[in-house]
Amino acid sequence: MTDGSTGGPGGLPDLRVDQPHTARVYDYYLGGKSNYEADRKAGDQVMAVWPGAPVAARTNRAFMHRAGRVLATEYGMDQFLDIGAGIPTEPNLHQVVQDENPRARIVYVDNDPIVLAHARALMDSSPEGRTAYVHASVTEPQTILQAPELTRTLDFSRPVAMSAVALLHFVPDESDPYACVAELVDALPSGSALVLSHGTGDFDPEAMKKVAQIYKSGGTEAQARSRAEFARFFEGLDLVEPGIEVPHRWRPDVAGGARIGTGQEAVDDATVGLWAGVAVKP
Repeated sequence: MTDGSTGGPGGLPDLRVDQPHTARVYDYYLGGKSNYEADRKAGDQVMAVWPGAPVAARTNRAFMHRAGRVLATEYGMDQFLDIGAGIPTEPNLHQVVQDENPRARIVYVDNDPIVLAHARALMDSSPEGRTAYVHASVTEPQTILQAPELTRTLDFSRPVAMSAVALLHFVPDESDPYACVAELVDALPSGSALVLSHGTGDFDPEAMKKVAQIYKSGGTEAQARSRAEFARFFEGLDLVEPGIEVPHRWRPDVAGGARIGTGQEAVDDATVGLWAGVAVKP
């Protein structure tokens, strides 16, 4: 599954609709309409070996909403950096956190041309707050950190909540995702937060191995990681209770944390196949 590129007619993004793309397949899992035949075919192949994929997508989305709400209310955070934003799906992160603090500012980052094409939907900020979009990859931390859209929107002298949900399993070890995350976190001030979720084979290794093969056959690297491997992303940070958990058991009591699915669906860990966590930088 390609990560997309530019170079279409007239300089427009080439969406490569004949090839599956991770963001569009995820949109398909969520019941969205910004996907094509190649994406649906790949999604169907994944669901044939992992029927829980749509539930996992909804559960992951619900976790992100709850984490954003917790950071906005309990930690007073009003600046968010969402890397791997994906195709806009109501409600987007800025809608969740601006419900709590209308002055909140959010920068979305993605390297998918179709997300860029839909980025206007991510710009619908409250009048008091602000949103921006950066077209970049998590594997290029300095491109993100030096982007004018980011530096105009976020104040790095104050805490920033950085999220990368359901993203890092598409960054193989060869691209050193740990170094990428560490470089981004190093740029954040004390009191900032890191929000992550990640695919794992801990509960159903055979299914996750087959899922990775399907993604790789479409041109996208995919690598599930164990709980211990996931925990490495949080080294040097203080985990927020309940620590590393499957996303449907991470603060499920938080009200209003999801409008896509409830986050309370009757699921088991193998169905979801994800680890999730939130940590604060000392």
